[in-house]
Amino acid sequence: MRFIPIATAASLLLTAVACSRSASPPAAAKPAAAPVAHEADLLTLTLSAETQQRLALVTTTIHPGQLARVRHTSGEVVAAPLGAAGIPIDAGRNLATLGSQQTAAHGEVARAQAATALARIAADRSEALLDDGAGSTRARDEAAAALATAQAAEQAALAQRALLGPAIGAINSRSTIWIRVPIFATDAQRILRERTAEVRTLDASGPARLARPIAATPSASFLAGTVDAYYAVDNRDQAYQLGQRVAVQLPLAGVDNGLLLPVSAIVRDIDGGEWVYRVIAPGQYRRARIEVAHRDAGQALLSRGLADGDEVVSTGAAELFGSEFGAGH
Repeated sequence: MRFIPIATAASLLLTAVACSRSASPPAAAKPAAAPVAHEADLLTLTLSAETQQRLALVTTTIHPGQLARVRHTSGEVVAAPLGAAGIPIDAGRNLATLGSQQTAAHGEVARAQAATALARIAADRSEALLDDGAGSTRARDEAAAALATAQAAEQAALAQRALLGPAIGAINSRSTIWIRVPIFATDAQRILRERTAEVRTLDASGPARLARPIAATPSASFLAGTVDAYYAVDNRDQAYQLGQRVAVQLPLAGVDNGLLLPVSAIVRDIDGGEWVYRVIAPGQYRRARIEVAHRDAGQALLSRGLADGDEVVSTGAAELFGSEFGAGH
């Protein structure tokens, strides 16, 4: 048997490896990295003069100002009581039981009124007999006392009926409703209870309505740590129903200072983020994120996002937002 020297075998192995490498295809060249746009460029729109005219854009320069402090909260539509000392009816009441109580109270009022009518007839008769010399002073006095007793019972029956509120079937057809607003004890001293509040639907789809403060029977929730404030709202168009939740804006003492911005300039993204379009050059608009402290009377008070003297789109911001994301194309 012949043996190949180790050096010769190693040389043959290296030659085979070199041949295999030369036979393999050349590796493809790596593609050059694509340029990444700057984030600010992604938020900038450049529009021609014709496009700006078609969108009817209006810009506003923002400046410092002040807004009265308000507290945004929610309330519940309740039925106003019949009397000043009555208890409002809310959706938490058992309306079936309340209806039967109202029926019983109506019957008691009718019985008391009938008793008063009879007592008045007896009193008039005894007075007439005494004038004709056929009656006695004692009989007249007893008849007058019976009449006074019947009248007192009638007043008590009417007061008890008033405590039960308006008739169940007529609750949603009343021209005036009340809004019950729970207020946390920490805010009770800051809220200006003597001033009007604003009420609107939770989705803000309708106009705000003025709500007049009402001095109602005190009520509170020990577990929630709140006291209730009541406001009267005109509801002749039947826009609100018993138990409906509404958004309420309550006036607070004091004012806040900051940059004022028209609410019409603000657009919101799908996550609820708030933005405005700031003018950075003629025909160029850059979307900028802002934070709103609070808003009132069509104005928003900014907590951050813009500077004094910035020019923003106050009319047409929604159209710019749609153009940026391709809506309508």
